[in-house]
Amino acid sequence: MALSLATDLGFGQPAEHMVRSARLGLRLGERLGLDDADLAVLYDVSILTYVGCPVYGNEAAALFGDDIDFRAEAVQTDLAGFQAMMFMLRRAGSDGSPAHRAVQGARLMAGGGKAVVRQMANHCSAAGVFAERLGLDDEVRAGVEQAYARWDGKGVPEDLQGDAVSLAARVSHVAEACEVVHRLGGIDDAVEMVRARRGTHFDPTIADALCTDPDALFEGIDVGAADEFLDSEPVSRPTLTDDELDRVLDAVGDFCDLRCPYFAGHARGTADLVAAAGALLQLTPDESRLVRRAASVHDIGRFGVPGTVWDKPGPLSASDEERMRLHVYYVERIFQRPEPLRRVGLLAATHHERMDGSGYHRGVGGAMLSTPARLLAAADAYHAMLQPRPHREARTPERAADELRVEVDAGRLDGDAVDAVLAVAGHAPSRPRASAGPSGLTAREADVLGLLAQGMSNKAIASTLGISAKTVGNHVEHIYTKLGVNNRAGAALRAMEYGVIGVTPTLA
Repeated sequence: MALSLATDLGFGQPAEHMVRSARLGLRLGERLGLDDADLAVLYDVSILTYVGCPVYGNEAAALFGDDIDFRAEAVQTDLAGFQAMMFMLRRAGSDGSPAHRAVQGARLMAGGGKAVVRQMANHCSAAGVFAERLGLDDEVRAGVEQAYARWDGKGVPEDLQGDAVSLAARVSHVAEACEVVHRLGGIDDAVEMVRARRGTHFDPTIADALCTDPDALFEGIDVGAADEFLDSEPVSRPTLTDDELDRVLDAVGDFCDLRCPYFAGHARGTADLVAAAGALLQLTPDESRLVRRAASVHDIGRFGVPGTVWDKPGPLSASDEERMRLHVYYVERIFQRPEPLRRVGLLAATHHERMDGSGYHRGVGGAMLSTPARLLAAADAYHAMLQPRPHREARTPERAADELRVEVDAGRLDGDAVDAVLAVAGHAPSRPRASAGPSGLTAREADVLGLLAQGMSNKAIASTLGISAKTVGNHVEHIYTKLGVNNRAGAALRAMEYGVIGVTPTLA
């Protein structure tokens, strides 16, 4: 379900587009007389059919401009023959100058669209490997690998046609195209589209099944789609164990890094850093597992941001900056259910938050960021610096460490988290640094101040933070001195001024 929402983003479609398509596909499967085993394959293939499409978005962006906008148009087009070529020529180089558009159009004409076919093949191959890593069976993998196959053999893989195309794929292709056309134009337009593609893109038997009493198939297709679809699984499957879920989320992270080639290995590298650094910070076993899971999937929201943004060699425009920032919001929405994934998503969505509140997407800081959140931010920043990006070269480990320490001195990253990340990355202990909080407060002092402002006693603060009451007393004395106050009321006013009030566990 989470992956289908990521696919919606990469396709430029409204939320739960793939869920609605899958519901329609299952209704078609039942009308065709499929048994529970075949419906179970169809269930998985329907929701994952186009999961590979957003990978290598920079390549699609180089050809067609905004790759998400391109796919949003492409799902309404019969991608074969003259019509497909005219569509691609119209979109070629659409984000560039007239000269750039002419060059890209000429390349498409000269190659006969083969570059696009190669892209499709790469996407399908990656999706198949991904399905295997998710633990799905061979029939599901085959269906997912045939996302661009056609009944007439003019798709990808080339020359795969007729009944040789997976039945689940054939049903899914009809259902997904119908969901888009039905949503935009209604049942009559959807039926007309299916009839037009009967025997070319679509299996005639499946096309006929849809065109017979289509009203019954489409009725209530968008009502309670997600929750009802989860409950409609044709066969029961055991809940994943913790270890199985870890492996699945690792696979999701690796797949997310295919969004553009220069991201490769970032999710796994960040996850390895937080796992090792969490041990140094003495995180609980539950915290350690949660932060590693969050690190594995923290960038799944990249699928919702065009490749033109990720691939831009210079500074981002204000519009591009806003689109880029949305990727952390998207990860929270993608993992909104069920509860184990919701907790992962909430923490993953903090990876660009900063101690001084200058981060995004919530702009929170200080005591509102837990130790796992601070650790994730530090690990993500460090590992990203080690990789090249279109706008900069990769940093050396030494330079990345220096830049991370600058962030600590500026109050943007937590010093303890940065020290832990750098230690497990093989760096020597940092030099004495400036404190990370407002008015020279350390991160721990900011924690104490936030709880002090809520009226908690030293003993209660000690219990909440897992330190001694005497240590809390020392922190309070330092806080009063640094803030220039001599009582709790004055400290509370400062805490409210700085936005340092209490601890918010829901932000993980």
